[in-house]
Amino acid sequence: MLDRSPIARRGRRLEYFTIAWNSLEGLIAVGAGALAGSISLVGFGVDSFIEVSSGAALLWRMSFDADEHRREAREQLALRLVGLSFVVLAGYIGYEAARDLATRTAPATSPIGIALACVSLVVMPLLARKKRDVGRALGSRAMHADAKQTEFCTFLSAILLGGLLLNAAFGMWWADPIAALVMVPIIAREGVESLRGDTCCH
Repeated sequence: MLDRSPIARRGRRLEYFTIAWNSLEGLIAVGAGALAGSISLVGFGVDSFIEVSSGAALLWRMSFDADEHRREAREQLALRLVGLSFVVLAGYIGYEAARDLATRTAPATSPIGIALACVSLVVMPLLARKKRDVGRALGSRAMHADAKQTEFCTFLSAILLGGLLLNAAFGMWWADPIAALVMVPIIAREGVESLRGDTCCH
């Protein structure tokens, strides 16, 4: 019979790292985005804070892993919390990006944002892979959903980096809100799937 305890402990360590990393990432991104007037950078930062809440939900779920009945109830609730955070983020980014396009709000160049996106492109894929391994071993849809959210951070980092570089190199002010809008359907779709419980562990 599989001893779940060591795997659950590994999952908790991953979530502690997620909370610490994303707290720092979120503070830097929101601060730099506010200074530069970049909605894609602010949205990226808000996504980081949502990952903090997702990590806290998964820590809560992992604390009941040994109790099969409570584990399933916590699994469902944690999965829906992850999904809800996706949907809220998609709505926020969509509104702010559309407003910036309508008002032709041009963001300033953000070297800090560019550096942050580059670092995130390295860290997030490694973290997502480790979370997938734990989710597969435990049969946890909530952990799998959290791993997908970490994967999205990689995609969002690439989109963010593209928008910031186009603005910095060529003065394409519209690249930032367009990059933000590209994020919206990706985030919203996964939010709806998590709320429905459609996420699987494979």
